[in-house]
Amino acid sequence: MFGIVRPCSHRLGEGLKTQWMAHLCGLCLALRGDHGQFARVVTNYDGLLISVLTEAQVERTTGWRRTAGPCPLRGMRTASVAQGEGARLAAAVSLVLASAKVRDHVADKDGLLARRPVALAARRVAASWGRAGARTGSDVGFDTAVLVDAVDRQVGIEALAGPGTPLLTVTEPTETATAAAFAHTAVLAGRPGNAEPLAEAGRLFGRLAHLLDAVEDRETDAASGAWNPLTATGTPLVEARRLADDALHGIRLALREVEFTDSKLAHLLLAHELGRSVDRAFGTSGCGHQDHEDGARGAFGPPQHGGPYNPQSPQSPQSPYDGQNPYAGGGNPFGGAPSFPPPGPGRRGFWAGCAAAIGLCCTCKVCCADEFEGPWSRRRREGCLGNCDCDCSCCEACEICECCECCSCCDCGL
Repeated sequence: MFGIVRPCSHRLGEGLKTQWMAHLCGLCLALRGDHGQFARVVTNYDGLLISVLTEAQVERTTGWRRTAGPCPLRGMRTASVAQGEGARLAAAVSLVLASAKVRDHVADKDGLLARRPVALAARRVAASWGRAGARTGSDVGFDTAVLVDAVDRQVGIEALAGPGTPLLTVTEPTETATAAAFAHTAVLAGRPGNAEPLAEAGRLFGRLAHLLDAVEDRETDAASGAWNPLTATGTPLVEARRLADDALHGIRLALREVEFTDSKLAHLLLAHELGRSVDRAFGTSGCGHQDHEDGARGAFGPPQHGGPYNPQSPQSPQSPYDGQNPYAGGGNPFGGAPSFPPPGPGRRGFWAGCAAAIGLCCTCKVCCADEFEGPWSRRRREGCLGNCDCDCSCCEACEICECCECCSCCDCGL
């Protein structure tokens, strides 16, 4: 479930969380219904934005929701899920872009894809997804050729890019693809006047998606020798952050021009959670209730303000150890032999890990638990909806934008 918009369930509140899950499950089931079980692996958080935007523009009628049967990923519970052309458009876009992503990994010979038989199988899967996405796109009146063209141009642009190449030249194909997808939601909703501002919002969302992916992969790409737009063009992180903040502001301005029927979920995801995604990628504050300077140490240096646990802070209590670590060097401040942390749990074998993975899916812990134990590694991991990165004391109020400072800069008026 890749994607840059990964909202915290506490911030969504119960009502918006139910809506968000309805679109996520709707995308997954649209993929299964049109293209079979295996196609569900391309379900992603960003793709469901297409379904959210479509529904946010239409008048509420019957037929936009249906009750889905029990699913292991929901703990074998039924649920009301989104259906219709919005979900199918989201499925088409997800398939085509996933096809492009697989082909890109094959070209880069990433991991197992460096092996010829695996790469050949991956190419066949990618080609199948591309054709399937084109069929579904055609069914809802969307020409996926614009997405395929953008992917093809991306390869040529990356081959020619070098130091001094403007970063926005590299992000342009992604911007074009997402602009077309966002604009088509206005066509599906019967609001052609929304197409232009949604195209602008989609263009800037594509820019952000490309930028944040580059920032998050910068170190791993450098270690593996993979191509990265920031490294290739010589763009510093400060400039990338400026472009990301400009894009985020532009999305908020574009959303003001869109005529919505019910904008709450779309606004929260694109105006608020997207901002948190920017903060998360750059290592700054992960919560809109705080200023950037109050965030964790990240790409732009340490926090500027002290706290009760900051030794430089005037209100910090005096430590009996005068700032020294009493455990440094493995010693024990209470005497006796040095203490060592207990060993962590050992890894599970392949079949035991498979059994644990099935159990995690059937109990819905992978999606809904705050933490769960990795089926093979046994390391603690965050659940997909449990990635809370903020002080949740007032998050529920953010559902209607009553206390979030972000609203002061986007004037949402909700």
